[in-house]
Amino acid sequence: MTDRALAVVRAGALTTVQDRGRPGHAHLGVPRSGALDAPAAALVNRLVGNRPEAAVLETTLDGCALRPRSAVTVAVGGAPCRVTVDGRPVPWAAPVDVPAGAVLDVGAADSGVRSYVAVSGGIVVEPVLGSRSTDLLSGLGPPPLTDGAVLPLGRPRAPHARVDVAPQPAPPAELVLRVTPGPRDDWFTPEAVRTFTSRPYRVSPASNRIGLRMDGPVLQRVRPGELPSEGMVLGAVQVPPDGRPVVFLADHPTTGGYPVIAVVRAACLAAAAQAVPGTPVRFLAVRRR
Repeated sequence: MTDRALAVVRAGALTTVQDRGRPGHAHLGVPRSGALDAPAAALVNRLVGNRPEAAVLETTLDGCALRPRSAVTVAVGGAPCRVTVDGRPVPWAAPVDVPAGAVLDVGAADSGVRSYVAVSGGIVVEPVLGSRSTDLLSGLGPPPLTDGAVLPLGRPRAPHARVDVAPQPAPPAELVLRVTPGPRDDWFTPEAVRTFTSRPYRVSPASNRIGLRMDGPVLQRVRPGELPSEGMVLGAVQVPPDGRPVVFLADHPTTGGYPVIAVVRAACLAAAAQAVPGTPVRFLAVRRR
């Protein structure tokens, strides 16, 4: 029987298995997790003929290298990067056939943060609570990739897409995050609320899959003390004691005791996943629906 598996030659700084995540378990203290740039993950799956929910690899900044044990079709998308097979350049954002034993090298991101690697048949590590995603906060799912690890693959279900290259949005030169104010904006001074939506911030190097941290103006509170812990949602903009906002991403905690000044619209979060440290950020208030 053909050995449907990938051997990890170079794991990279942080490469994880991700799919659509495990929504609906916040009451158990389990965040959604899943691919931070969900449209990019869905696109590379489509390029290799996988279902949208198939698990892919999410790299961080410096890519990874993989050796399939049988012939596969792969596609790399998200953050633009150099892609080679046994040292030969191959297209990014397009389906590529990789022979058994060849080394697929996904290079460092030319721009953006996270690249996505789909393999025909998908990554079929054991699911936990209905998802194969690595959750860095709770520790559920497979651990981040390490050199020498072996990942099982499923059987291909459909032919790959017949395209030369699939258009994808460029990583943001400026990140504009549309936010719905509240629910705890009344914990901040009127000047702080105006500052939040009128002054620029920048993405902090301390950002990760849990949250996009901001460098910039400090937001002053009008209320002292802390909240009792309450539920947190994807995109919540929490303000810790240092006064600098944090946008919660896929691996965020499900509860928290710091006030949430606003919530980022879901459509903006894919761009947030590709914002490199130092990227200018503007928060744009929109009406509640």
